[in-house]
Amino acid sequence: MRSRKTYLGPRLRQLRKERGQTQMEMAQALGLSASYVNLLENNQRSLSVQVLMRISAVYGVEWRDLVSGDEPNKLADLHNVLQDPVFEKGRPDLQELRAALDHCPGLVESLIDLHKTYRAVSEHVLSSREMREDGAGRSVLAGTPEAAVHDLFRRSKNHFADIEKSTEAFFGADRIAPDDMYGYLKIRLQNELGVAVESVPAGELPGALRYYEPVAKKVVLSEVLDFQNRVFQLTHMIGLLQYDDVIDAQIAAAKVEDPRQKARCRVELANYFAAAVLMPYDAFLSEARKSRYDLDHLAARFGVSFEQACHRVTTLQRDGNNGVPFFFLRIDKAGNVTKRFNATSFHLAEYGGACPRWDIHLSFRTPGRILPQFVEMPDNSKYFTISRTVDRPTSGYRSQDHRLAITLGCSIEHANELVYAGQFQLGDPDLFTPIGINCRLCPRHACSQRAHQPLHLDLPIDEHRRGQTRFES
Repeated sequence: MRSRKTYLGPRLRQLRKERGQTQMEMAQALGLSASYVNLLENNQRSLSVQVLMRISAVYGVEWRDLVSGDEPNKLADLHNVLQDPVFEKGRPDLQELRAALDHCPGLVESLIDLHKTYRAVSEHVLSSREMREDGAGRSVLAGTPEAAVHDLFRRSKNHFADIEKSTEAFFGADRIAPDDMYGYLKIRLQNELGVAVESVPAGELPGALRYYEPVAKKVVLSEVLDFQNRVFQLTHMIGLLQYDDVIDAQIAAAKVEDPRQKARCRVELANYFAAAVLMPYDAFLSEARKSRYDLDHLAARFGVSFEQACHRVTTLQRDGNNGVPFFFLRIDKAGNVTKRFNATSFHLAEYGGACPRWDIHLSFRTPGRILPQFVEMPDNSKYFTISRTVDRPTSGYRSQDHRLAITLGCSIEHANELVYAGQFQLGDPDLFTPIGINCRLCPRHACSQRAHQPLHLDLPIDEHRRGQTRFES
């Protein structure tokens, strides 16, 4: 097997500039020639193990930090950026993208940041997002807390190793059956944290499902919560109260500063903690593989809800023991995106719902039934998705039918690992439904489902011809 050559030119250049050194000074510090340092910085020579160890020793940096990095994430982000219709002409191929990352990482990062700003401005126009003042009193466009959560999880590939590690000894030597989990958690909260748990009628907790009273040290749960969600909420509270240092460390490392964004990230990381406790990584991944990701089976096996099982499979991305990379999307009946997580290169819309040709919308007609679908994006990437409705807690007559729809999807290469794809002929060219991110960002012409003009395309308008929609003749 050929050994993989290591090229770290941009990082070596950054390291040198951080130390305020010239190439000659770095060469002297490493015992190399200035010309060789120049070749290394320009990726014209690969880095040997000996030189890598010398850099680590001289500059006091961990060699693993030098060679690991987040190139796969940045490559996926750059690829997604260039799928925007504004870049429709002359898109670079994969080799050119890798070359850009190798030789101009700073420029690539700036392009990605610029595109994020551009998308934020576009979405501000679409959604009338509020402007806020920064520390200097200037009006700035603030990212939403939901966008901050998505970015945090995206940068971490939907997996937080430190949180996973903190949950491994959660039960100690005990083995708690799912049926006994609620009682165990109540006792644990009382004995270890001095926190009591009380269930109250829905009318005593209007507009909420759970509330923590820090002065009284009491968790109040609404009686509308079913057993699985009561267990999840108590585990969530233990994460917030007892493992707050682990959760806050993830937020600090991500440099999330806005108070509202930090609060939302803390909630979602506590949800992650609860899922990791109730669905332990190794046991859950093993069962997922054996059942071919049968989500109803997984939910029953671990005593969780269908949606909680869907969340958990998106997080099985531990280095060396990965599950299928999934994305997760949840919408309401109006098509608004209410939750999204992503461990793939699939681009999920933050606003404006999802493509109307996607069966996530059709699932509202068949509540509780899983709808499999093969889809193709405008960049020709292909995915397999399953969609199903989930119901929110109901407290009375006026709160009926609080129904949402969720989609779980993976790249077509992983479809044969899922039980839901077994009935299909994967080689059928008519199997795939062409979809887009949403109408305002989709470049497809002559789509019978188009609801808006795209932002960056002028669709043809011919007064003598009536197209399938009023947006294109």
